[in-house]
Amino acid sequence: MKHVCILLGSPRRDGNTIQLVRPFLEEWLRQGYACRTIWLYDKNLQPCRACRVCQRDWSVFGCAIRDDMQEIFDCVRASDWLVLATPIYSWYCTPPMKAVLDRLVYGMNKYYGETKGPSLWAGKQVALLTTCGYPPHKGADLWEEGVRRYCRHSGLRFAGALAEHDPGYRAVFMDGEKERRARQFARALMRADGAPSGKV
Repeated sequence: MKHVCILLGSPRRDGNTIQLVRPFLEEWLRQGYACRTIWLYDKNLQPCRACRVCQRDWSVFGCAIRDDMQEIFDCVRASDWLVLATPIYSWYCTPPMKAVLDRLVYGMNKYYGETKGPSLWAGKQVALLTTCGYPPHKGADLWEEGVRRYCRHSGLRFAGALAEHDPGYRAVFMDGEKERRARQFARALMRADGAPSGKV
């Protein structure tokens, strides 16, 4: 059985991002993947200090900060897939998502000590689910490019992105077309991965 870790960077329990995640997640579960969703706003997550304590032991996360990041590290390391689901704030991800990515780039990549070590998550696949107030080519492009570079640096495999536009606060975000695209995106990722059961 393959495992999917979904990191959810939205502060809203019924906001646009989770509405997009739900049909996407349903498709993975239908095909027999084990999925876990972590709401980052529920966690105590401190920003990275670049102290490099984590570089001393190449077998563990090794972070000096005692917060909820170890749980996230464990989930990501145990998973085959990492899905980053976030609304776009000021052309990038939300603050807890950024904090997590900064902590993971040090804790997972043992590149920064006196001797260069391994990437503990090399080969894992990464996908993005994003909602934004601007059209995606103007709202989510910098986030996608940033994650592409992050993946290259870390030895991760960037698998794709789905970005959906919110036309405004008074508009209904989720509709049949967005749901169809979310499901279609999930199925496309699974086809590339080789779904563990059934057909997608």
